[in-house]
Amino acid sequence: MNQIVSMQPVQGVKASRGAIVLLLMFTMLGCRAEGEPERVQAVEAPASKVGVLLVNHGSRSKTWRDALLDLEFRVKDRLMKQVSVAGVRTAFMEYTEPSIATQLKKFDDEGYSDVILVPVFLTVSSHSFDDIPTIVGSKEDPLSVQTLKLEGIERYTPKARAIATPLLDFSDLLQSNILRRAQALSTDPSQEGIVLVAYGDKTYERHWSALLTQVQEHVAQRLGITKFAQAWCGHLVHYDPARTTEAVEAVLNDRARAIVIPVLVAHDEQFQINIIGTGIEAVEDFRERVIYRPDAILPDENVENWVIQVVRESVVRLNSADGGV
Repeated sequence: MNQIVSMQPVQGVKASRGAIVLLLMFTMLGCRAEGEPERVQAVEAPASKVGVLLVNHGSRSKTWRDALLDLEFRVKDRLMKQVSVAGVRTAFMEYTEPSIATQLKKFDDEGYSDVILVPVFLTVSSHSFDDIPTIVGSKEDPLSVQTLKLEGIERYTPKARAIATPLLDFSDLLQSNILRRAQALSTDPSQEGIVLVAYGDKTYERHWSALLTQVQEHVAQRLGITKFAQAWCGHLVHYDPARTTEAVEAVLNDRARAIVIPVLVAHDEQFQINIIGTGIEAVEDFRERVIYRPDAILPDENVENWVIQVVRESVVRLNSADGGV
């Protein structure tokens, strides 16, 4: 589903310093291909003060939040040394502080001229396409405005110029991540099937399904497992564990065992344990027939390398926009 979706800046918003230019999250920046050595040469930052904001969904789970803060810790020194950015922060879209608005205000207070937003989201959703652009003032989506108001999420248009990188699905790291986790659990591919459980999104369900299908094809070619099922665990299915149960049973109809893999950014007890875990426990003989590890995409060194790469390419864009080399 490597379709590129883009949006022009809001009318009246100029692409100049001191105004926001949010180039929406789906502009392809040519992420590093799987197996390609990471380029480590430093990239000179523009004659300005550039910050990086790692933006994620947010969660009430401390375990989940710690995984995203750990990602910041793992990339911060490399970004400041290799890409010459002046600061790196993490923002949670909802449920907890620091919020996107809080972190953008800090960048403004400290005199940053540019902020590179890195959305740590799997693929397009109403959050990435509507909510975050609305929060930062680059889009006026009426439904998002009302939803954010009801949920108490603050909106803030920064003084700094802001650009956004692509989402995770513009790289091949999800395929390699799921393959690695499947290999760790598989013992006999001929007797196994795989259930991929993701959050999902009502508006963009087709995009999510296409992404998981790409993952399935990648795993099938390299591991030899050919039976797959997909399930959602988010608001699309009202957080219903039965959807996981149904997907597992579909695999077990003609396979001896089902490997269940959460396609979720980080571990949240509500999802990996209460929803997916409960769905698995409803399957007959699940202890003998279901293989499940309640893990997540993070931690993953490839995600860290992806952050470095997309920020590096964004700095090149800023240099070019400012007339640099």
